[in-house]
Amino acid sequence: MWISRNWGEKDEQVKCGKQQELSGTEIQQKVKEYNAQINSNLFMNPNKDGSYTGFIKVQFKLVRPVSVPPPRKGTATQDGAGKKNGGVKRCTSFYLPKDTSKHLHISSRTCAREVIEALLKKFTVVDNPGKFALFERTERHDQVFLRKLSDDERPLELRLYAGPNEKALSLVLKENETGEVNWDAFSMPELKNFVRMLQREEEEHVKQILQRYALARTRMQEAQAAASIPGGSSACGSTPG
Repeated sequence: MWISRNWGEKDEQVKCGKQQELSGTEIQQKVKEYNAQINSNLFMNPNKDGSYTGFIKVQFKLVRPVSVPPPRKGTATQDGAGKKNGGVKRCTSFYLPKDTSKHLHISSRTCAREVIEALLKKFTVVDNPGKFALFERTERHDQVFLRKLSDDERPLELRLYAGPNEKALSLVLKENETGEVNWDAFSMPELKNFVRMLQREEEEHVKQILQRYALARTRMQEAQAAASIPGGSSACGSTPG
């Protein structure tokens, strides 16, 4: 397995070992230890067949908008021109708020791909689940490590092994970056939203640059004014002979 180490905006691949399989008795002990550490009612519960159920928390770190179904039949919506449209079957795209998170109650046998599908269903997102990936996030020695989970990995098992501490392990849903973006896979509303997002980012960057240069110009002008005073402070304190 490989994890991605973040150095600013750069990623470094770091090899990671596979979790050791636990026996039924060891799992029961792990579950008991886990439940003793949490301060909520989000307990894990062992089953007779050797599996167990529990809660995972997934944070959303999505850059692109997501698509949801159109309003139910019979409701009217307004488009950008202010015209009402009834019964038109087209998706609506919007950005999920930053730091959105969701708790899911799953089984130890639930795989990462099933978790992604369940999250999209909870938010009625109709985008292809293949556009998204689940990541394991850990913090060690003031460094953040990200590792993309394979489709068949089991998030609740990772949660049990790591314990309830979010710094030891947290789960993040992100876009599935597999290389160049296939823009043909997105609808026209999604593409328009991307353009608007880029325009907002450009405007914000321009605003920050102008503010930074305005501040630098003001400081230079103040320095020039102070340097142009003849004799400095000593001339002010002199008396006529």
